[in-house]
Formats: sequence, C-alpha cells, structure tokens
Amino acid sequence: MEDAIDQSVHCRRQTEMEALLCKNLGDPTLSPVPSSGEESESSPIFLDKNHPIPKLTSPTSVLVRVKATSINYANYLQILGKYQEKPPLPFIPGSDYSGTVELVGPGVSKFKVGDAVCSAASEGSFAQYIVVDETDLYRVPEGCDLVTAGALPVVFGTSHVALVHRARLTSGQVLLVLGAAGGVGIAAIQIGKACGATVIAVARGAEKVQFLKSQGVDHVVDLSSENVIQSVKGFLQSKGLKGVDVLYDPVGGKLTKESMKLLNWGAQILVIGFASGEVPVIPANIALVKNWTVHGLYWGSYKIHRPDELCESLNELLSWLSRGLITINISHSYRLSEANLAFAAIKERKVIGKVMVICDASSSGSTKSKL
Repeated sequence: MEDAIDQSVHCRRQTEMEALLCKNLGDPTLSPVPSSGEESESSPIFLDKNHPIPKLTSPTSVLVRVKATSINYANYLQILGKYQEKPPLPFIPGSDYSGTVELVGPGVSKFKVGDAVCSAASEGSFAQYIVVDETDLYRVPEGCDLVTAGALPVVFGTSHVALVHRARLTSGQVLLVLGAAGGVGIAAIQIGKACGATVIAVARGAEKVQFLKSQGVDHVVDLSSENVIQSVKGFLQSKGLKGVDVLYDPVGGKLTKESMKLLNWGAQILVIGFASGEVPVIPANIALVKNWTVHGLYWGSYKIHRPDELCESLNELLSWLSRGLITINISHSYRLSEANLAFAAIKERKVIGKVMVICDASSSGSTKSKL
C-alpha cells in the first residue's frame, strides 16, 4: 500500500509540505515565524517549508489537504507547556480543521477524493496535509463555507455537548454565559437560543457588547463598566425571573465566585476552562444545600469514552450550520507564516469569535481575512 501511496504523491510531483513545528516550549507570540524558513532562536514555533507529507497509516486512513485550521486557547497553552496533553517535542500543533480528501486507503468506504471534510485533531493540523482515519472525519454539507466548517468542531462541539447532552438545557431556563465573546462563549449563546433559553452574556468592552447584542442575547453585562451581580439581578427582576439555571463557565477565577451568587436552587455549573488563569473553588457545602450539579467538561475525552455521542453531536451541528440555524464569526485569519500573530490575537483577547490559520489559499472556500 505504501508503494501505491508514494507513487500517487510523486505523480503530483510533491513530497513536501509547509508545517508549523513546535520545537520547544515557550510563548509563540514572541517573534515572527521566519518567512525565510530559517529557525528563530527566540520563537518556540518554526515554519518548516520542507516537511514530509504524511503517508497513509492503515487501509482506512485518509490524506486530507488542509484548507484551514482553528486556533483555540488550548493550542496556546499547549505550546506554553501548560496544557494537560503534552506531546513529545517537536510536534505539529493541532486543533479543528477543514479540507478536501486528497488520497484514500483501500479500505475507505465513506469518503472519496475531492470530498469536503472537517474534524478535530490533538496535533498535526497546522500543516498543509494531515492523515486521519475515516471514522474521525465528518462530511461538510454542500453549501457550507469550508473555512467556516473548520471553525466548528471544538468550540461548537464543546458547547453543544455541555448544554444539550450534559445540562440538558430546555426552553424557559436561564443560561448565564461567562467569556461570552470568545469562541465557546458565542457557540454557547447560539445553542442556548436554539434551545429556547433566556441567555445572559458577560463580556468586557463596548465592541464585544455590541456584537453580543447583535446575536440576539437577552441581556449583556459589560464588565468594564458594570457589576455582574447587580446587572444580572436587575435584569432578572425586570423579567420576573428568580435566578440562573445553568452557568456556562470557560473563565474561572473571581468571576465564577461572583456568578454563583446568582444561581437558583438545583442549578447546574458547567466547568469549561480557566481563561482567567485561576481555577475557582466551588464550595461543596453550598452545592449540597442548594442541590447544585457541577459538570466538568473536557470535550476531547469524548472521543475515547463516548465516541458515538460525539459523532451525533457534530453531525447535528453540521446540519444546523447548513440550515443557517447557527453561524460562525471568524474574527481573524492568518497564513501559516503569520501564526505568531494568530496566537497574539488569542493572548491579547482581541478575538470576537474564532481565529483561523489558512493552510491552503488555493482551494475553495472564503474567509473574512484580517491579514
């Protein structure tokens, strides 16, 4: 099989690709990725312009030409060495991505060359090509923008599993979303509205607040000028509502502690992440008295423990995307050679929605570029 693969690659007269390598741990925003292809001593990331194109590894593996890959906060933490998954160095960072099928193994039955697909990787997607088993790929419906589809799996997948599968959010409930202008926050807002919930969003700054209002949020708290407790209580009272039923928290820290004062008896807390850098303490005695349920949500582990549930969730989201029930805001997009700028946008909290890295500018699909 490898001989056939090698022959196919040589027929395209291409055996190498561009790939972003993390060669040591550190801050990926420190200096530009060298456009010359030479390594920079100050940056932990390096654009390798002569990296071997990966080969198919099994009869059911697929070679995907990557159109775009998403940058999530987890990718930034991983290069810093502060994420729970620590691949051996050097490695190609990975996240959700989209692209087209370039080559299939002899046992592949679900896809053919040219199909538009998306998926999520623990590593390897910051490159022009990636190899993946067909069971890990999802078909992008016709009419969906390919770059947009590459932004969907992690953030919308996380929020969908959290709200629909774990909290079982229903119409009439009150959802409070912290960090609401980030990728998972915006996804949580859209899914919350789709479920019929009253959605309260918390963010910082006039630009983010204005964007959230455009998303149909019922109430927005601007942390730069408002107190979250007073603002939310005032809104709840004006609507005749008692409190918050579901807290969606990708932030942590002091904001979590304050938000718990707004929760109803029997409320559910979704622990998504700690963008504040501080892990909050949820007092067990109060959780007991108020009958709270605390859900830890590490979306990546669903692939191991509940793959069928993960598959069901992502296919439903892709269906929603194709029907216009959800939309994805791409805040910034960059080339592989500009990856440091993409990480800087994440670090400096300039993002409203998603940051994308365009790996293949020649294939179909469009994006709102801010290069």
